[in-house]
Amino acid sequence: MRKRSALLLALLTVVACDRAPEELATAEQSLNTGLRYLGGSAEAGFARATEPREFVFPADHASHPDYRSEWWYFTGNLATATGRHFGFELTFFRFAAAPPSPKPDSASAWRSDQVWMAHLAVTDSAGRRFFARERLSREALDLAGATASPLRIWVKDWQAVGEQNGDEVAFRLEARDTSVGLSLDVGSTLPPVAHGDRGLDRKGAGVGNASYYYSLPRLSAAGSVTVDGDVFPVTGLAWMDREWSTSSLEPGVIGWDWFALHLSDGRSLMVYRLRTASGESSPYSGGSLIGADGRRTALAATDIALTARDHWTSPTTGVRYPTEWRLAIAPAALDLTIAPYLVDQEMNLSVRYWEGAVRAVAAGSDLTAQGYMELAGY
Repeated sequence: MRKRSALLLALLTVVACDRAPEELATAEQSLNTGLRYLGGSAEAGFARATEPREFVFPADHASHPDYRSEWWYFTGNLATATGRHFGFELTFFRFAAAPPSPKPDSASAWRSDQVWMAHLAVTDSAGRRFFARERLSREALDLAGATASPLRIWVKDWQAVGEQNGDEVAFRLEARDTSVGLSLDVGSTLPPVAHGDRGLDRKGAGVGNASYYYSLPRLSAAGSVTVDGDVFPVTGLAWMDREWSTSSLEPGVIGWDWFALHLSDGRSLMVYRLRTASGESSPYSGGSLIGADGRRTALAATDIALTARDHWTSPTTGVRYPTEWRLAIAPAALDLTIAPYLVDQEMNLSVRYWEGAVRAVAAGSDLTAQGYMELAGY
C-alpha cells in the first residue's frame, strides 16, 4: 500500500484549467491532502477493483485510465566497486481529474483530464546527503504517459523505457535534475508477483476498496548515479511496485507503513501495515514473502508483528516519524530489526511523506537485508 496516488487538489485545479504549463511547478505544497483520493466513495464513472485479475504483459505495464489513480514505483540499493552505498527512488504517478468521457472540443492544446507527477530521490549514505526532486505535467501533447508498445513510462524528460520478453522485462531508467541524476538498467530475475488474491489486494471490507497490485521484486541493476557533478558507476538490486485503483482505503485508515526488503538468502519480502485513527493495525494489512525461486507465500495481518523502536523528527516539517522497527513474521520465523541508512529521507515535495533506503539484521542468525521503507499519513 502506497502514498503514490496522493496527488494534490491544488495540482488538479491547475491541470483542469487552461493555464500555462509552468504554473504546475508553483502549485502549493501539501501535508498529505492526497490521502482523500484513496478512500471514501468512488466517483461514478470510474472502474473499480472488485475481482481477481490475470495480469497480461506488457499491456498491464501501461496506464489504466478507467481507474482514478495508479503508479509505477522503482526503488533500490546500489553500491560502487569500493562499496559506497546509494539508495534511489524513481516513481511515476497518474491521477484522473474526472472519469473517462468523450473529450470536449477545446481551444487549448493543454487541456487534459490526466495529471502526472514523477519523484526522483537519491540517498548518498557516505556523504550523509538526501536529494528529492519532482516533475509535474498534464498528459497532453505527449508530455507524460505510459504505453505498452513501445513500453515506456514518462513525465517530461524522466522516463522508464522497457522491453518485455515472456515473463522477463528490462527497463532503462533515466532522470536528471540540476544536482542529481540516475541512469540505470534494471532487469527482472524473477517473474512478476501478484499480491493479495491473484492480484486483487483488498484494503477494506467495502466493495472496490482494493487495488490491483503486482511487483517485480528482484531486479538486477547497473548504471550510474550523479551527485553534484560526480558520476558514480554502481550495481545493485531494485524493486518495482505497480498498483492501480479507484478507491482503496477503508474509512478510518489514516496512513500506512510499507517495507520492501531483499533478504541475503535470496528471498524478498513486502509488508504493509494500514494504520487506523486509533493507532491500531487494520485487519486488511498484509504482504508477501517471495522465495528465491519466485514462489509467493501470502501474509495476513495476523502473521505480521510490527513495533516501532525509534523515531526521528523532521527539522523541516516538524513531523515525527518512526524510523527504526522490529518486524516479526511468525510463519517464516523471521525477526528483523530495520533501520534507515539516513534518518532524513523525507520527501517534502508537492506531497510529503518519508521514503528511504533501509537495512536490516535478523535476530539469532547472520541473515541481513536491504530495501526501502515508506511512512505515509504522519
